[in-house]
Amino acid sequence: MTDQNNKNSAFSRTSTEKIDMKEEDWKTALSPEQFYIARQKGTERPWTSKFEKFEEVGTYYCAACGNSLFKSSAKFDSGCGWPSFFEPISKGSIIYTPDNTHGMQRTEVQCGRCKAHLGHVFDDGPKPTGLRYCINGVILGFEKK
Repeated sequence: MTDQNNKNSAFSRTSTEKIDMKEEDWKTALSPEQFYIARQKGTERPWTSKFEKFEEVGTYYCAACGNSLFKSSAKFDSGCGWPSFFEPISKGSIIYTPDNTHGMQRTEVQCGRCKAHLGHVFDDGPKPTGLRYCINGVILGFEKK
């Protein structure tokens, strides 16, 4: 189940090189919904993601660039309406940014390779980390193990 867009020259499932692409190029490379989430920090409607109840074994990756983000073994049903994970695949796969929009103090999570907005992380998740990465499914791809 890959969502890789052939117009996206930055997409790679193996490269770890950071991506610095112009917004116009991202707009061409991504679907309108992916562009809204990844580049304009949008949010998909809750309970609409194909990955919310998805239970296949494999790796979730950034649909914008192919960067590995989460293992399926870190996914859990939080009941929040978006795919949730308790830890990223590696320390560098995610960037953490303060988000003080909408009158709230939250921590935004972005792709460590292309800086796509993924969602937010909260401290109400399960053990062992106690974290809940609440991720927009639109910007996720999946590679079956």
